[in-house]
Formats: sequence, structure tokens, C-alpha cells
Amino acid sequence: MAISCLSDLADKVQCPLLVIKVGSSLLVDSGGVRDGWLAGLVTEIAQARKRGQDVIVVSSGAIALGAAKLGLEKGGRGSLADAQAAAAVGQILLSGLWSDLLAAHGLTAAQLLLTLDDLEDRRRYLNATATLMRLLDAGAVPVVNENDSVATQEIRFGDNDRLAARVAQAAKASAVLLLSDVDGLYDRNPKEAGAKLIPEVAGVTKATHAMASAESASGMGSGGMTSKLQAAEIADLAGIALVIANGTHDRPIARATGEGIGTLFRPRRKAGARKAWLGGRMRLRGALVVDAGAAEALAGEASLLAKGITRVEGEFVRGDPIAIRTGDGRVIAHGLAEYDAAECALLIGRHSNEQAEILGYAPRRAVVHRDQMVLK
Repeated sequence: MAISCLSDLADKVQCPLLVIKVGSSLLVDSGGVRDGWLAGLVTEIAQARKRGQDVIVVSSGAIALGAAKLGLEKGGRGSLADAQAAAAVGQILLSGLWSDLLAAHGLTAAQLLLTLDDLEDRRRYLNATATLMRLLDAGAVPVVNENDSVATQEIRFGDNDRLAARVAQAAKASAVLLLSDVDGLYDRNPKEAGAKLIPEVAGVTKATHAMASAESASGMGSGGMTSKLQAAEIADLAGIALVIANGTHDRPIARATGEGIGTLFRPRRKAGARKAWLGGRMRLRGALVVDAGAAEALAGEASLLAKGITRVEGEFVRGDPIAIRTGDGRVIAHGLAEYDAAECALLIGRHSNEQAEILGYAPRRAVVHRDQMVLK
């Protein structure tokens, strides 16, 4: 089934599994937890379960809650150590909130803390998938957050928008609902006069990105419209619809689905599970820069040959994930390297029939095979 309109998110046939992302500014304000708002959202989740839908929640708020408890300045984001300490305290508070509110509706909450590496490493990604599926089969509501108590600047998502899209990929969800502080994507900054809400987007393009702002309006969260568009790109690879809707209102899901207020990103394609995982990776080991002829061949679903490579960047070994990009910096594909970076450097611009003599062994013809590549 395909999501064709916002009301489909409340349809158990069109949307049997929904991932809902809740941002920090929605859950917590200067006065503490927004208890009434959160209780209303949990009621909506319970209603979704009653009509036969499974729900996964991706919830921010641990750092904000922990910072308030510990009395840390700058909402706990003054330093990495502050953020990690705040998260360690806040995760207990956050999981308790969700557990108590869901229990009031006869639902069991399950906490799942993930780091970037948990979803970038293929084996750990599959383990996360298995855990999510088992929890759903058992009737639980998984509540997912980044494990900020151990994540560092180099190995973290940095926002829960992209985490939600990756979780949706892992769980094979039907749609992702990003609850934000705006109604959706606007054609320009929504604070500007004449800004118009865009109800539907078919594929994220350069023009789409140009409309976005990287700012987080509340100052409490870590995402902005840019991170939401990146999440839409991740979801698109797996054929998953993504919706941005305003979460500041009471019963925000009903507002989005019942009144049709929000932006629906309809996926253009559906890559296989492995390729969707590969295309959604955020940490790559290096890059191969290619010429125009190679870029055109890749667009026609060809493998990447050494002849089309103009530059090698980074240090990587065979099997590592790498980016493939054009000379002007545009990433056109992610793939798994068939050669080490040093070997790729030796093969730049060379024909396949020259490779054995250069390397001293019978080589693989493709530097990145099309079966181990996903176009962006």
C-alpha cells in the first residue's frame, strides 16, 4: 500500500506501522514537561493501536529533562560532558513518563537507546530490526532515542529526525510523522510575508533544500527543516512516506490527518532493504570522484569502472561504504568499495584490461559493482 494523502496515516490498511517523532520543544518547555499535551498525544497513540496500527515513538527530551534536574546551564548543551550527564539522568525520567502514560491505556512501553553505529553497522542494524519487530509482535510500543549518554560528536545522529527515518527503515514502517513547531515545509522562511505551505513533495531536490532553514526555532532541539529534508531522503530510499506536521497543537495527529495540514513527502522509489540501508548511511569511509561519462553510466545503472575515476579521497578498504560524486561535489551514489583506497589510486583512469598488470593479481572488473550501489 502507498500513502497518498495525510488521512492515510490514520488508516490501518494504508499505514499498518507508523513512526512518530516527538521533538524536545514539544515535550518540554521552560516550565517543565508539558503534561497535558503529552497525555493527549499518548491518547492518540492508544487510539491508533485500537484501530489496528502499530506505533513506534522516537522521543527527544532526555537532555532537556536531565539538565533541568541537574540545574545545568544552556539546557545541558554547554559541553559534551554536560549533554552526556544530562542524558544519563533524563533517560530515566523520559522512559518513566512514556511508561506511565502508555500504561494508563493498557499499553506497554519499551525503551530502545541507539547510537549511530547501531544503525550504520549492518549486523547491528539487523539486530535492531529484530528487536523492534519482536517488540511490536509482543504488543509493546517501542520508545526510541539516541543514546546521548555515550554518543560523541563524531558518532551521533545529532537530531532525531534522521534517527526516526533510519528506525522506520529498520522496522519496515509505512510512514514517518515528524511533529515539529511549524505546519510543514514552506516555499521560504515561514516568518516571511507571503510564505506558502507546500502540501506535497515528490522527491527532495536542490530546489526543495533551498527552501529549508537549518535553524531550530525553539533553541531547545538540535534539528531544523534541513534535518527533516535529510530524513525525507532516507525514508524515500526505502519507499516510506514522511510527513512534517505541527505538533504544538493539542491532538496533533488528528489535526494533521483530519484537517490535512502538513507536508507529505511521497517516495519516488523503493530500493531493496540492503540498498536502502546503504543509501541512508551517514558515515562513509571515503569517496571516489568521477567524470561526466561515468556519472551518466551510473545513472543508467551501470557499475563504476576505474576508467571513469578522477580522484580518490579518504582511507578505506575493500567492503567499506564510500560516496561517489562528481567534480563539483554532488554526491550521486553510495556504494561498497571493491578495492582499497591505495589500489583505487593506482587504477585512476585505467582500462579494465590494464588492471591485472598494475595490481599484480587478477582483479575484479568493477571498482563499485552496481549490486552494491544505490543512486542518490
